[in-house]
Amino acid sequence: MTRVVVDLSTIDLDNCDREPIHVPGHIQPHGALIAFDLRGRLTHASRNAGNVITSLPKPGQGLPITFPDSEAAFWAAITAALRDAETGRESAPLTMELASGERVFDVVLHTYDGRVIVELEQRAARDQDLAAFALLAHRSMGQMRSRRDISTMLSEAVETVRKLTGFDRVMAYRFHQDDSGEVVEEVRIPSLEPFLGRRFPASDIPVQARALYVRNPLRLIADVHDEQVPIDAHDPTDRALDLSYSVLRSVSPIHIEYLKNIQVCASMSLSIVVNGRLWGLIACHHGTAHRVPYAVRMTCDVLSHVLSSSVQSAVERLDAKRRLAAVEVRKNLTDLLLGSDDFATAFPDMTDALGRVMSFDATLCSYGGLMSCDALPKESAAQLLHWLDTAEQDLIALHESAKLPEALRLALQPFFGFMALCIDRVNRGWIVLLRREQVETIVWSGIPAKLERIGPLGARLTPQGSLAEWRQTVEGTSVAWDDADRVIAHDLMESLARAGAARAARMEMARAQLLAVLGHDLRDPLQTISMMGLMLEQGSPDRHAGYGKRISTSIGRMQRLIGEVFEMSRLRAGLGLGLNCVPGDVSALVRGLVEDAHLAHPEVAIFTELPPSLHADFDADRMSQVVNNLISNARNHGVAGESIWVRLADEDPMVVLRVANLAPPIEETSISTLFDPFKPRSIGNVRNPGGLGLGLYIASEIAKGHGGKLEYSHDGSRVTFTVSVPKTR
Repeated sequence: MTRVVVDLSTIDLDNCDREPIHVPGHIQPHGALIAFDLRGRLTHASRNAGNVITSLPKPGQGLPITFPDSEAAFWAAITAALRDAETGRESAPLTMELASGERVFDVVLHTYDGRVIVELEQRAARDQDLAAFALLAHRSMGQMRSRRDISTMLSEAVETVRKLTGFDRVMAYRFHQDDSGEVVEEVRIPSLEPFLGRRFPASDIPVQARALYVRNPLRLIADVHDEQVPIDAHDPTDRALDLSYSVLRSVSPIHIEYLKNIQVCASMSLSIVVNGRLWGLIACHHGTAHRVPYAVRMTCDVLSHVLSSSVQSAVERLDAKRRLAAVEVRKNLTDLLLGSDDFATAFPDMTDALGRVMSFDATLCSYGGLMSCDALPKESAAQLLHWLDTAEQDLIALHESAKLPEALRLALQPFFGFMALCIDRVNRGWIVLLRREQVETIVWSGIPAKLERIGPLGARLTPQGSLAEWRQTVEGTSVAWDDADRVIAHDLMESLARAGAARAARMEMARAQLLAVLGHDLRDPLQTISMMGLMLEQGSPDRHAGYGKRISTSIGRMQRLIGEVFEMSRLRAGLGLGLNCVPGDVSALVRGLVEDAHLAHPEVAIFTELPPSLHADFDADRMSQVVNNLISNARNHGVAGESIWVRLADEDPMVVLRVANLAPPIEETSISTLFDPFKPRSIGNVRNPGGLGLGLYIASEIAKGHGGKLEYSHDGSRVTFTVSVPKTR
């Protein structure tokens, strides 16, 4: 039989993450290993296998026909495993025992990669009583299942594993986003230095080792000073024997030297796997050689599976709580985008709710040429938006500002990380969540880098040489965005993108309808003016006065239509209305406008409650526009012939105007678009002849321009529109 050789000279600290640790070609010496192909021929055997199995066949031969009675059950189990493998069914690991002279071995069989692999691990004592261990483990597993707090679960686990195994130190690691591990729970003998709170760099566990930890959750290294036993192959050209699921698999020389450097002679690890990923580890260290019986290890293995399941349940509970809250936030933001004409300005009202599902320190929102930013200067915000517009990704999560262009990095300070969601490329729609710098002092166990020192395998194979505490201050970064943040952000982005597309389609339809109505309504007064001009030329002078009045009315209507469209265009372009706020008497203004309305429409009674005077800073022309629009709406949309109520109040620090009329409530489906410039139901409304449905939109924008708002309510039988603006600016 030919020995399988792994060339260790090609493995160094630069390529250790590519070391084929799953096919080491050796096993640890406290046991033996044999392997058969699916035809039952011996393909591999550890060099010490003949010392354990008296009836071991020769390389390339099938199972023995004759064997001692003590080995009958052993060969029967192998025959059954081969039979299962021939039918394409990979059998689950099988455990039994085998007596060889005075020694007793635990036998573990498993089928993998077209081989039936048999491992024999010598017991320290034949009659070991494991009942106490089983009771302890059962009690611990029950307690873990009942815990809802992850920290308590991990604490329970490390205490139990130490009692079961007797290791000097048992730690619970939790891996961070960068794959570095932090010791979050620990039990140890008093003479050992505490590692609680220490961080271990990601390079301590190479990529392929992490994969093995997921596949094979339990790993024991009984003695780092043991000489590994070679595995001989019958056919030197055959593929290397894959020991991913082996219990005796030998250890990487780099890892052996690492353990020696930190004065650890024996170790064991239990994987904590959550959603198929290595979430953490239970790591055990001992200062001398330490063999944990297979039965005890299997108890620990079951405990680790229960722990993984319990941690996963706890993680999923937290994620589910966040996702549920995120659904509500997503719905509200979607409704806001669909119902608000100015999404960017309205967005800050939603940040408190969004902050309950994602952590951030400031926000930036851009949509349709408008922008809101609560902490960044506008110039810095514009610079970030320009950079985002050139990015290919629609979702960008960054926690290191060093990855940004220097000018942008400086402009964003004191923020060093952000999550950016593109919700509409056409309208430059972005939501950006910003995080401040987190200056963090990390306590590492040793310097978090590969050290090249002269060791028994040469300078290239010397890993970290000390676990002495080493502190590193990390600057220029924010808290990293986790997987849950990314999922929530992605779902929000997709939902808002769909809502934006629906909104754009609806607005395009309304624009087309508005233009059609505008063309029609401008044609009518133009035709009137044309006919009046012709009649002026041909008619008698005594009728000219009436013609002039009709021409003036038609021109006024055209001016109103064109003015509304012009103002709407300015607002949509983000140019604003150009307010000129000066001190004045709001009460006098409203009183005069009510009198004018009554003179124009004496058939409609208007009741007022106005203070003698109420002074504030406001734009008189624009505020007149608001009052006239609300009174006109009340007259046109209320119950015909019924009264209108106008109330003005000083509700310090606000001036509050309420205009009410008898009318049924506005339909729920229309409320969300009430202040939208494009309301198809308003265009061509018979109760608003010649109107384009822009009045409430413009009135709302005027109120916003004064730092206030316009609101709708219905109480009993009355519709009320309320304008609230601050008294001083």
